[in-house]
Amino acid sequence: MPPPGAVLSAAGKVRPVEPPVGTLAVPRPMTIAKPRQVFIQGITKDGKSFRPSDWAERLAGAMSSFRPGGSAGGIGAYIGYSPYCVPRLINGVKCVIVSEALRDVEPMAWDFVMSFARDNELQVTDACLLPDS
Repeated sequence: MPPPGAVLSAAGKVRPVEPPVGTLAVPRPMTIAKPRQVFIQGITKDGKSFRPSDWAERLAGAMSSFRPGGSAGGIGAYIGYSPYCVPRLINGVKCVIVSEALRDVEPMAWDFVMSFARDNELQVTDACLLPDS
C-alpha cells in the first residue's frame, strides 16, 4: 500500500501524485507575523530623563481601555494595562512598549501615543524581533 499522496505505477514503483493541471496545491498553514512593537523611552533626544517620573504609568493608563476583542470587562473586571501599551523598566530607563496592533484597534489611540513621544522629544526605537524557539 503506498503512503498518502502517492500511487503505485504500472511497474510497481511508488510515485507522488501530481495534481491535475489547473488545480491549486493544498494550502500550507500560514504563519501570522507578530505586530511590530516600539519602545518609547523616558529619555529626551537631548539625553535628559523625562519628567514626571510616573509618565510611563500615566500614558499606559490612558490607553488601558484599548484591548483585544473579547477581553474581560464589565462587572468584576480589574484595573490593568492594555496588552498594546505597557510600561516597563528596561536597563534602568522607564519605557512604554507599544504594539502596532493598537493602530488596528483604534488609529486615534496610536496617533495619540506616537504624538506624545514626538511632542515631548522622547526617543523611540523599534523592538528587535527575536525568532520563536
